Amino acid sequence: MFTGLVETMGQVHAIEPQTAGIRLVVDAPAIAKGIQIGDSIANNGCCLTVVKTKETLLEFDAGPETLACTNLGQKQVGDNINMERSVCLGDRLGGHLVTGHVDGLGKLVKREDQQDWSTFWFETPPNLSRQMASKGSITVDGISLTLVDVTAVQFSVALIPHTLEVTTLGKLQVGDQVNLETDLLAKYVERQITAISDATSN
Repeated sequence: MFTGLVETMGQVHAIEPQTAGIRLVVDAPAIAKGIQIGDSIANNGCCLTVVKTKETLLEFDAGPETLACTNLGQKQVGDNINMERSVCLGDRLGGHLVTGHVDGLGKLVKREDQQDWSTFWFETPPNLSRQMASKGSITVDGISLTLVDVTAVQFSVALIPHTLEVTTLGKLQVGDQVNLETDLLAKYVERQITAISDATSN
């Protein structure tokens, strides 16, 4: 489980083809100390297991499903990735409950920069927008954000200077794809509503 508060931007050090998928090697000096094999790390919001460590390098295996459903398959050597270690029971929950299971891909369709602040509009699959509400929470590339406006196919977020500076969102351009995870509670609410609707229609 994660909070959506990015701890550091790691840098892709190497991408090694595997029999199925890839070995993703990320240089993350800010969090590498103390990381052990088997630990869970959110990479752009996608929960991956550490399979090898060497000094500041963390290695992860990403299979075909992960590469198809997230933007990790689009990364190249030198690209930055938002990283967060999993939380422990008793830690402060500064963002919101994030599972690290990416629900789908969104696309930046509009960026409005106003001095140090920015408003981003993302295109989203309709099945995900049903789990969004204004003032609710959304995870974008592993970053916990507050929804401003939500339509059937788009949503907007307001970004403060700190978020733009310490995450990959600062360099995001129109057309770039992002990993999306909707709020965990919203998933359960929609599931319950669907179940009740199905029961009353039968």
